[in-house]
Amino acid sequence: MARNGPKPELPPLDETDRALVRLLEADGRASNAALAREAGIAESTCLVRVRSLRERGVIRGIHADIDPHAVGRPVEAMIAVRFGGHLRAHFEQFREEVPRLPGVRAAYHVSGANDYFVLVAAESADALRDFVLDHLTSRPGVLHAESALIFESLRGQSTLT
Repeated sequence: MARNGPKPELPPLDETDRALVRLLEADGRASNAALAREAGIAESTCLVRVRSLRERGVIRGIHADIDPHAVGRPVEAMIAVRFGGHLRAHFEQFREEVPRLPGVRAAYHVSGANDYFVLVAAESADALRDFVLDHLTSRPGVLHAESALIFESLRGQSTLT
């Protein structure tokens, strides 16, 4: 999520790299043997290729997709945050602290009328309100926060297709 400055130019992905990315995106827990078999390459080659994809930052991590409702956080919202001024210190503090707050699933620095979108899962509507008041609108530089409740979340199938 956090990036400082422009990313270095990465070598382009070849078809084998793309196949491995698609396979891992579909099943991040696939074994090296299964990945190699599906990609049509040797297991040793697969291991080297996947390690290279990680080192190059193509694969940023493998994550469990947790259902917030199942863990007691059934209220999800996307909160648009707008800063009143654009002081670098306010943005840096926000960027550093907000992703670590309880219930924050993601934070996106965006262009347009808002400066950030923060995806949050909360125990209740009251807990969501308290989160916004205690952790967002009280921050230095924050002028406005607007919450949109999420009724359904749909996950895309693949980044490459």
